[in-house]
Amino acid sequence: MTDYNAPVQDIRYVLDELVGMADIAQLPGYGDATPDLVGPVLEEAAKFAGETLAPLNRVGDEEGAVFENGMVRTPQGFRDAYALFAEGGWNSVPFDPEHGGQGLPWALATALQEMWASANLSFSLCPMLTQGAIELLQNHGTPAQRADYLPHLIAGTWTGTMNLTEPQAGSDLGAVRTRAMRDGKRYRIVGQKIFITYGEHDLAENIVHMVLARLPEAPPGVKGISLFIVPKYLTEGHGASGPRNDLRCASIERKLGIHASPTCVMSFGDNGGAVGYLVGEENHGIEYMFTMMNNARLGVGVQGLAVAERSYQLARAYARARVQSRATGSRGGPSDPIIRHPDVRRMLMSMRAQIEAMRALIYFTAGALDRAKRHPDEAERERHRLLLDLLIPVSKAWCTNRGCDVTSIGIQIHGGMGFIEGTGAAQLFRDARITPIYEGTNGIQANDLVNRKLMRDKGAAVRAFIAGVAETEIELGGVAGEDFLAIRQRLTAARAALAGASDWLIDAYARNIDDALAGASPYLELFGLVAGGWLMAESALAARARLAEGVDPPFHQAKLITTRFFADNLLPHAPAYATMVANGARSTLALPEAQF
Repeated sequence: MTDYNAPVQDIRYVLDELVGMADIAQLPGYGDATPDLVGPVLEEAAKFAGETLAPLNRVGDEEGAVFENGMVRTPQGFRDAYALFAEGGWNSVPFDPEHGGQGLPWALATALQEMWASANLSFSLCPMLTQGAIELLQNHGTPAQRADYLPHLIAGTWTGTMNLTEPQAGSDLGAVRTRAMRDGKRYRIVGQKIFITYGEHDLAENIVHMVLARLPEAPPGVKGISLFIVPKYLTEGHGASGPRNDLRCASIERKLGIHASPTCVMSFGDNGGAVGYLVGEENHGIEYMFTMMNNARLGVGVQGLAVAERSYQLARAYARARVQSRATGSRGGPSDPIIRHPDVRRMLMSMRAQIEAMRALIYFTAGALDRAKRHPDEAERERHRLLLDLLIPVSKAWCTNRGCDVTSIGIQIHGGMGFIEGTGAAQLFRDARITPIYEGTNGIQANDLVNRKLMRDKGAAVRAFIAGVAETEIELGGVAGEDFLAIRQRLTAARAALAGASDWLIDAYARNIDDALAGASPYLELFGLVAGGWLMAESALAARARLAEGVDPPFHQAKLITTRFFADNLLPHAPAYATMVANGARSTLALPEAQF
C-alpha cells in the first residue's frame, strides 16, 4: 500500500471557504482557533497520521487483534502509537479546558479525525468512541462523575466504549435484557453485550463502558432503559484506579475488515454484578445515549470519507505507474500509463468528486455543531441545531455508502491486482463495508430522516435547507460562463427533485407510513446528492473568487473542473431517486413474504 499523505490543502480549503473557520473563531470560547494555530495543527496531525499511523495499517490488517486468556492484545506497534497519540494531546482537541481539553472547534477536530481514519481506520475507532463517551458525560454526567472520569478520558489515558447491542437485540434497543439492580448508591449490572468496539485492549490504563440496562420495575421498551458508567477498574476519589470490576471480555469476533479493532463480546456480572453508576435519571438512558450515538454517527460518516480518500490516493498512484496499452490517438511507441485512458480518468474523477462532496458535507455539518453549541444568539443556535439534526443521518449514511462505492472503484482501477491482497486496495474495500452497518444501519438513518427529521415539523427544516440551495442557484446565475451555467442547471433540477420528493413523502406518510418508508433510503441518497452538489457549487464559487485574485490557479481551477464533473455525472441521478421515492413502494411491498 502506498504512503498516506493527508490532503492538507484540500482540508484547509473546505474549512476556510465552506465552513467559515474565521467566523467560528469568533464564537465564544473559540478565540484560539486562528489561522496561525489551525495551520500548524493540521500540518502536525498530517505528519503524525502519515509517519506513525499509516505504516501500521497493513500490520494491523494482517496480524489483527488477538484474544488470549480473557485479554486482548492489539497488533504490533499499536500500543506505542497510542501512547504517542495521547502524549501529543490529540485526544483533547475539542473538549472543555476545565477538564484538560484544548477547547478548539469540532470542525477542526473533525478534520483531524479524517486523517486518523484515512491513515488507520482500525486505530481511529478507539479515540472516536472515547470522544463520544466524553460528550455524553459532559452533557449528562454529575459534577462528581465529570471530575472522576473526564480528565482521564480527555487525556486519553482511559478510553470509552458504547454498550448497546445484545444477541437478541440488535438495533431494537427496546429488547435490551441486561439487568441493573440497586445496591445502595450504586447499581449491579448483569448481562451480555456484543459488538463492543475496543471493549477490551492493552492501549490504556482503564476502559469506561457506557452500558444500557433495565431496572426490575422499569416499563417495557425503550422507556425502561437506563444508562450506567461501568469502568473496567473501579475508581476511588478522583479517578485513582481501584480493583477490577466484575466484567470480562468473553471473546472477540473474526470479521471481514477492521481486523486490528477488537470487536468484543462483553460479559457483565458473572460473579454477582458489575458495579455501575447511574447517568442522569432512571429510565432515561436512551435520550442520554443519543448524545454519544449522534457523535459516533458523525464520526462514522468521517470514516466513509477517510477510507475513500485513502483508496483514491492508492488508485491514483497505481494509475500513474501502471503501463498498459497505448492511449487513444497514440501512433506507435510504448504503452501508456492507464491514467491516460478515458475510462480510468472517469473512474478517478468519480472518486475525486465524491470525496470532495463528502468532505464538504461532513465538515459543514461539524461547523453546524460548533454554531449550535457556541453561537451567542439563541435563535441562531436553534437554527443550527435543527440543521445539525437534519444532516447527521445524511452525513452518516450518504458518506459511508459513498465510501463503499469509492473503494470498489479503487479495486476496479487496479484491475486484477486490486483483487489481490498485496496491493492494499482490497483491505480498504473490506474495511469500508462495516461503516454503513454500525452506529445504526443506513436504513435506520433513512427512517430517522423521514420519521423524525422530515415529519416532526412537516418539512419546515427541509424547506429551509432547500431555500439555501436556491440562494446558491441565484448566485450561480450571476456568473458568466458555460461551466457555471451547467452547474446551476443541474443543481436546480436536483433541488426541484428533492423538493418534490419531500412533499410526496409528507403526503404519503399521512396515508400509509409503509409507502413512505419504502422510499426512505432513496430519499436519503437524494438528499445527500443534493447537499453534496450544493456544497460543490459553493466550492466552485469560492474557487472563482480566488482565481480572480490570482491565488494558486492550478489548485482552484481543479476545484472548478471537479464541480463540473459532479454536476454532469452525478447530479443527474437526482430525478431518478425522486422517481424511486414516489413510485417504488408498490412493487417494493407487493411480493408476498413466502415468494421471497
